[in-house]
Amino acid sequence: MESLEFIIYPDGRVQEKVTGIVGKSCADVTAAIEAQLGRVVSQETTSEYYAQPVQQSNSAYSQTTYSEW
Repeated sequence: MESLEFIIYPDGRVQEKVTGIVGKSCADVTAAIEAQLGRVVSQETTSEYYAQPVQQSNSAYSQTTYSEW
């Protein structure tokens, strides 16, 4: 499940935490929000950032042979 969590501190700082988004697409998801919030002071990437999305195939292979009797 994808989620964005924001913690707003009394001094105005905002901490953003993204979970459930695999790969670098999390930067695309948060770019517009960060532009509205202001200057980004620091970023920490998680293991999900470096993970590769899993691609599934729905292909099925079958082989049929016929007897010559």
